[in-house]
Amino acid sequence: MTTLVDMLRLEMQALANPVKARVLQKFFKTGPGQYGQGDVFMGIMVPASRQVARKYAAAGISLADVRTLLHSRIHEERLVALLILVQNYRGDPEGIAKFYLENLAWVNNWDLVDLTAPAILGTFLIDKERSLLYKLARSKVLWERRVSIISTHVFIRKNDFADTLKISEMLLGDSHDLMHKAVGWMLREVGKRDLAAEEEFLQKHYKKMPRTALRYAIERFSEEKRRAYMQGTV
Repeated sequence: MTTLVDMLRLEMQALANPVKARVLQKFFKTGPGQYGQGDVFMGIMVPASRQVARKYAAAGISLADVRTLLHSRIHEERLVALLILVQNYRGDPEGIAKFYLENLAWVNNWDLVDLTAPAILGTFLIDKERSLLYKLARSKVLWERRVSIISTHVFIRKNDFADTLKISEMLLGDSHDLMHKAVGWMLREVGKRDLAAEEEFLQKHYKKMPRTALRYAIERFSEEKRRAYMQGTV
């Protein structure tokens, strides 16, 4: 008997592109010792993955089947599984958030985090106590730390910056470039809403911030101001 998972996988195989897969293998750093070591790509772009996710979410694919996809070694299968969770979130916020946290080990690349953490975990925590994000920020797992800061993007959109700024401060000493980029990005997002709030944070920390985080944070500043921050003369 052909299951929904079987049908979905056949559909994804039809979308696979070996040439794009080779490009993505390099782009997502899948070589030995790199952050995406061992990840396998089919060469399917995000818009096509979204279409597949919408189709099978509408078809009523079960959480058990989503778990099967999420535990796959194939990157795009994990992505589609997570995008199905995003599609189904409104119907069962608590259940989807719980499932997401229970399977966080498979949210294990930056795009998987960025496309789902705000939509699921961030949205779930909007009106709740948020100590979980601080626990994740202290994790030894790179992707859990990224989830902690990227989840706050949904708070920023509601002009709620406190957790973004506190978690950013916690992560300033992180050793990984992907975290420097994430922190800088979220600080830039704060600045889009409240430039004074971003600059108050930067005035306290910019001299000791990783250069990548600072460059991301000040990307929208004038050339003159960017130069002053990078040279430490603000």
